[in-house]
Amino acid sequence: MKDFAISEDPAVQKQLDRLGALSLPQGRIGLDVIHELLARLGNPEKRMPPVFHVAGTNGKGSTCAFLRAMLEAEGLTVHVATKPHLVRYNERIRVGGKLISDAMLASLLEEVMDTAGDLSPSFFEVTTAATLLAFAREPADACVIEVGLGGRFDATNVMERPAACGIASLGIDHDQFLLNEDPDAPSPTDNPMVRIAFEKSGIARPGSPLVTQNYSPDVVAEVERRAGLAGAPLHMRGHDWWAEAGSDAIAYRDKHGRLDLPLPTMPGAHQADNAALAVAMLRLQDTVTVSAAAMAQGIRETSWPARLQKLGDGPLTELLPGKHFLLDGGHNPDAATALERYLQDEGDAPIDAIVGMMAAKDARRFLAIIAPRIASLTAVPIPGNDCLAPEVLADLAREAGIANVSTAEDVPSALAPLGKDGTALICGSLYLAGKVLTLNREFPD
Repeated sequence: MKDFAISEDPAVQKQLDRLGALSLPQGRIGLDVIHELLARLGNPEKRMPPVFHVAGTNGKGSTCAFLRAMLEAEGLTVHVATKPHLVRYNERIRVGGKLISDAMLASLLEEVMDTAGDLSPSFFEVTTAATLLAFAREPADACVIEVGLGGRFDATNVMERPAACGIASLGIDHDQFLLNEDPDAPSPTDNPMVRIAFEKSGIARPGSPLVTQNYSPDVVAEVERRAGLAGAPLHMRGHDWWAEAGSDAIAYRDKHGRLDLPLPTMPGAHQADNAALAVAMLRLQDTVTVSAAAMAQGIRETSWPARLQKLGDGPLTELLPGKHFLLDGGHNPDAATALERYLQDEGDAPIDAIVGMMAAKDARRFLAIIAPRIASLTAVPIPGNDCLAPEVLADLAREAGIANVSTAEDVPSALAPLGKDGTALICGSLYLAGKVLTLNREFPD
């Protein structure tokens, strides 16, 4: 099934089966089909509550989580669309703060598929249209929407005037799609990061604040160019807003003044950057009011599954009682760097890694980055997905300098020979993370 979209609800599964038969017609790219589909549905994108639209390579999901928590701490009702799901497709759509019900999801998908007719939409165009239809029909005070792939041609890039657009950290990922030759875009061979910036900043809209992290000078120049062409007021970190994470607080400032904010409870130093971006997006727009106190509360209360997540008691962790379990779905070099920095602060306890990765990812670079922190590595498959064979992954791990390398048929088998001391790190893919959460009966809600 495309994008491992499955459901225990027969009505939802019926529609997911229809979606699974869809594919992107060869050579078609652009937003014409999603615009036509939305027009046939009455243009729900024009009737939604104020939208906060977030793109980026890493951190966009966490930024959305911080935005949601801050808005809800203000007492506001929030619709949220994020990608991908880990266990159930419903995780992608929160309506009024709650996961979409099976009944609503099945009904919306059926309506959109029946309306599409001869358009031959893609999986993502149908599901995006269903999401926006839900957000237009159900009352709320704000919407938080995560870009799926890139930005310029992502199916979510249909809002005319978001309350604010944000771009999180940038890096190389999905290069087979985002670094293809395109006469309208910068050449990917000249500077791939400039091309990535071109694609991500395609979400800029006239009159909507575009709030970003800071980047290298050439990338900054491209974002400035794209924002100028779009007529979007640009607010870049280090130019228009500033944030410094200390040992116990984030010192934030912008044109409105200074804030002393708490550090996130989510592990990883990079989460302070994501929290700061969410704060900047809220402070540098004038559509939805959120107090400093609500921002601080939201930072403390934000959680995001499969991002340096400490697994709780469950059938999987009970296999090695007393061992620390850490789950991370990061799958590109930048995510590996954030993971390595976190592991560096974990002390000298041994770290036994269980790794599964998708075939399209740069496993060689990922493993080379985390290798210095790893005592042993067991490569596993990711059932139902186009993953690297464990034997191939094991060879890459040895090439990276990890001495104790093996393979296993699944995660429980990989855990069996490990000692009870130290940390079991399960990483390399959000698809693998979803399997692990299912095994441990920890379902995102």
